[in-house]
Amino acid sequence: MHLFLLDFNWAQLLNPEFYITNGGLWLFLFIVFAETGLFVGFFLPGDSLLFVAGIFSNSLAKSIYDTGYDFSNLMIVVVLTTIAGILGNFTGYWFGKKVGPTMYHWKDRYLFKKKYLHQAHDFYEKHGGGAVVFARFLPIVRTFAPIVAGIVGMDKAKFSYYNIVGCIAWTVTMLFAGHYLQQLFLSKFDFDLTKHLEVIVLGIVLVTTAPVIYKMVTGKDKSKKHND
Repeated sequence: MHLFLLDFNWAQLLNPEFYITNGGLWLFLFIVFAETGLFVGFFLPGDSLLFVAGIFSNSLAKSIYDTGYDFSNLMIVVVLTTIAGILGNFTGYWFGKKVGPTMYHWKDRYLFKKKYLHQAHDFYEKHGGGAVVFARFLPIVRTFAPIVAGIVGMDKAKFSYYNIVGCIAWTVTMLFAGHYLQQLFLSKFDFDLTKHLEVIVLGIVLVTTAPVIYKMVTGKDKSKKHND
């Protein structure tokens, strides 16, 4: 424990392998829960964490039960991760549902405009299902999407359906990718992904954040043109 504290630095909190190595399955599941529904979870690793967990799925599953088969062990991690992600989104939705009605009575401020609530409500009415599903694959957005869905009063049954569908798609895609790409590269190229995780994680972060950055940049450009 003493050595762990001596070796610790804050940059490790952005490293998915740090959580897997030091916290194991239960810390991993808590992070998935927090990153998909708690305000404070937006900075935590998401896609990259699941990808790395897929690589280490055998050891994660063995910490509670070893089935003796790679696929079964992987499915244990998939099921538990899906449950954690679904519960995380439901928590965010519940929180948004609680604070939402009062926000419609707030006065406009620099960082808050009631018109944004109405715009968000219209957006979720039109694209709510797709927004909940695709938000799973976007850093930061996946943390706030269920909260906003609750704030604008998205239909609970509709949210529940797309929450489950989106979470299954997210966990299966990322965990399977990590697990089977590791096996493929080892067997075909004798290339161990675990020895190059920093580069892989950086690549995943760049790919998943690119759409968000693009949208922010193009959105600002359109806003400037409109004002001009």
